Amino acid sequence: MKLQESGEMYLETILILSQKKGTVRSVDISEYMNYSKPSVSRAMGLLRNGGYILVDKNGYITLTEDGQYVANRTYERHKLLSSFFMKLGVDEEIAAEDACRIEHCISDETFSALKRYISEIKE
Repeated sequence: MKLQESGEMYLETILILSQKKGTVRSVDISEYMNYSKPSVSRAMGLLRNGGYILVDKNGYITLTEDGQYVANRTYERHKLLSSFFMKLGVDEEIAAEDACRIEHCISDETFSALKRYISEIKE
């Protein structure tokens, strides 16, 4: 199953919430993303069917290996891009919004090159 931007955003949110709270339920995702509960419920069903998440009998959500991979990749991109934009002088909120848009469409090749470049200029 090819994930779309929204699926990546949900997985990234599950990762962030699990790091902050330890456990994640649909209601937590709904509150964090400011999405309706039915929208989140539908997305969780799609992610579960796609093999990206597991939902236990109590409604707790965990990432599968595939889900963890996508979430980590997306979150790494978000953090690096927003940090880079802020270093360029972009306002934190705008940097985060722009990073959120770019993180889903930037190629692996371009992201790797950007990562190398940032690493080189830090040294």
